[in-house]
Amino acid sequence: MTQRKNEDFHYDASNIQVLDGLDAVRKRPGMYVGGTDSKALHHLVYEVVDNAIDEALAGFCDSIEVTIHADNSITVLDNGRGIPTDIHPQMKKSALEVVLTTLHAGGKFGTGSYKVSGGLHGVGSSAVNALSEWMEATIYRDGKIFYQRYQRGKPQDKVKVIGECPIEQTGTKITFLYDKEIFKDETGFHYNVLVNRFREMAFVTKQTKILLVDEHNDRRMTFYFQGGISSFVHYLNKDKIPVHAIVHAEKMIENIGVDIAMQYTDVYTETVYCFANTINTIDGGTHLTGLRTGLTRVINDYARSNNLLKEADPNFSGEDTREGLTAVVSIKHPDPQFESQTKVKLMNTEVATYVQQVVLETFKDFLENNPAAGKAIVNKCLTSSRARDAAKKARDLVIRKSALESMTLPGKLADCSGRNPEFTELYIVEGDSAGGSAKQGRDRSFQAILPLRGKILNTERARLDKVLSNNEVKSMISAIGCGIGDNFDLKGLRYGRVIIMTDADVDGSHIRTLLLTFFFRYMPELIEGGHLFIAQPPLFRIAYKNNHQYAYSDAQRDSILKELGNNADRASIQRYKGLGEMNAEQLWDTTMDPKTRTLLRVNVEDSSAASKTFDMLMGEEVPPRSRFIQTHAHEVRNLDI
Repeated sequence: MTQRKNEDFHYDASNIQVLDGLDAVRKRPGMYVGGTDSKALHHLVYEVVDNAIDEALAGFCDSIEVTIHADNSITVLDNGRGIPTDIHPQMKKSALEVVLTTLHAGGKFGTGSYKVSGGLHGVGSSAVNALSEWMEATIYRDGKIFYQRYQRGKPQDKVKVIGECPIEQTGTKITFLYDKEIFKDETGFHYNVLVNRFREMAFVTKQTKILLVDEHNDRRMTFYFQGGISSFVHYLNKDKIPVHAIVHAEKMIENIGVDIAMQYTDVYTETVYCFANTINTIDGGTHLTGLRTGLTRVINDYARSNNLLKEADPNFSGEDTREGLTAVVSIKHPDPQFESQTKVKLMNTEVATYVQQVVLETFKDFLENNPAAGKAIVNKCLTSSRARDAAKKARDLVIRKSALESMTLPGKLADCSGRNPEFTELYIVEGDSAGGSAKQGRDRSFQAILPLRGKILNTERARLDKVLSNNEVKSMISAIGCGIGDNFDLKGLRYGRVIIMTDADVDGSHIRTLLLTFFFRYMPELIEGGHLFIAQPPLFRIAYKNNHQYAYSDAQRDSILKELGNNADRASIQRYKGLGEMNAEQLWDTTMDPKTRTLLRVNVEDSSAASKTFDMLMGEEVPPRSRFIQTHAHEVRNLDI
C-alpha cells in the first residue's frame, strides 16, 4: 500500500458528485459536441438541422430554413411532422419537454418512427438546449401552435398553446442563442461554414430544399439538387477534365441503402466524400474502406482480363487506382455505429462488404461496356504506379538526407536554438534579400528562417515524384520534419508554427498561393492542426518629423493621415513592395515580434470549395481562371505592374 501524502484529505460518499439533467452536458461539452471551439459551436446547428433532415429521410419534410439573426441566435424551421406535444406516458409531461430536456430521449430507438436517421443517441437537441443561453421551441401540429422557452436547458414554463394554424400545417421551429459562458472565445456562426454543410446535406438528401439566411449581411442561399450525389460529383469536377461520364449506382442490400457516384479526371489528387445517414463522416470509416477495396479489385481484374497489365507487372495498389478519382459514397443505415457523438467515422463492419459489392457490380459493368474509358483509367493507373515508384525513391532519399543532415539542415535554413515545437517557429521567406533581413532581425532562440530561391514548383500540375525533385520543396520537407503525403506524421514536427512571409506584390501573392497549394495537397494535416500561418507585413511606412507609423491597409493609411490633419501633406509615405525594403529592425518590429505582429492562421472552412479554388487557380484549365479574374478584377487593390 502506498503511503498517504496528505493525511488531512477526507474522501467519502460526500465527495461523489451527481449531475442532474443536462448539467453533465454543461460540465463536459466535449463529450457531446466535441469541445467549445468554432467547430463545436457550429455542431449545435448541425444537431438541430439533422433532426429536420431525419424528417426528410422519413418522407415527411421537404423544406428546411435556417436563419442567422443579428444577435447571433439561430432559427431552424422545418415542415416535418412537428415534435409530439402530448403527455409522455412514462415521464408524465409533454413529449416536447422530454425531448429537449432529457438525455437519450427521442423517437429513434427502434420505435418505428424513423427507419433511417442521423440522430441516434437522443442527446442532440437536448445537448444544444443545455449549451444555449436560451432556447425557444415552436411546434405546428393538430391545428395548434405550441410553445415552450428554456434558460440554459431548464424550462421556464409548461408547454402551452399560443395560437392556431391550418390543420395541414405541421413543423418544428427551434431558435437558440449559444451560451457565451461555454463558448467564451467564439464570436458567432460563419456563413460560409454553414453554406458548405448545407450544400452537402442537399446533395445527399434529394428533393429537399434548404434555405440559409444571414441577417447580419443580408444574404441568402438556397440548396436543392434533383440529381443527388451525381450532381455533387459534377459540382466537384466542374473545373476539371473528366476521363469518362459519371458512374452512379443506388441499391438496397439487407435494408441498408448504398448510393455511390464516381468519376476520374485529369488531376493527380483524390477527392472522396463519405456520408452516413446524410452526416459527413470526415474521418471515413467502413463505407470508405468498401469503396476503395472494391475499386482497386475491379480495376486490377479488368486490366488483367484485357491484357492491359503484363504478367510481370505487379497489381495496382489502392494508391494507384485513386489518383484523379472524385467519388461520393452515401449510405442509409437503420442502426449506424459512429466512433463518437460527433459522428466523424462510421464503424459498422457489414457496410464495407455491401459498398464493395455495389462497386464490384456497377464499375465492372461500366468498364466492360465502355472499353475506351476502361483503357484510359488503366493507363492513368499505370502512369500513377510508375510515378509512385519514382516518388518512393525520391521520398526515401529526402528522408535519408534529412536524417543525415539533421545537424546542418538543408539549403540556407538558419535554425533556432530551441527544440520544443510548442515554442519554435519557421519563417518561409521569399528571396535571399528578405531572408537576410529576417535572419538579422529574428529572435534566434525560437525563430528559424528558410529563404526560398524564386517560385517553387506548381504542385497542382505535378505528381509527387516531380514535386520531390524540386530543391525548394525538399528543403521545406526536411526543415519541417514530418515527411510528406501518406508518410506525413505530425509527431516529427520541428516547429509549432510554420509561417509564410512573402512580399505584398503580385509575385509575392503568387508565391504564397504556390506554397498554400503545396501544403493543402501534400501536408493538409499541418493546416488541420493549426500550424500554418501567413505573416502580415505592413504596406506603408508613414513618417512625420521624428515619428513614424506603419499601415497594413489602405484604410489604416488613410486613418493615420487623417489624424495628422493639416500636416498630412508634409508626411513621408513609403509603399513597401518587398520585404527586402525593410531593414532587420523594421522587419522585427512589424512582422516578427510576437508582441506587435499580426499572423493569419490558415484554416479550411470548406474543403470542397478550397479544392475547387486550387483546381481553378493553379490547374491546367484556362477558361475557369479567366472567368475568376474577370469576376474579381474590381476587388484588386495595390496592384504593382
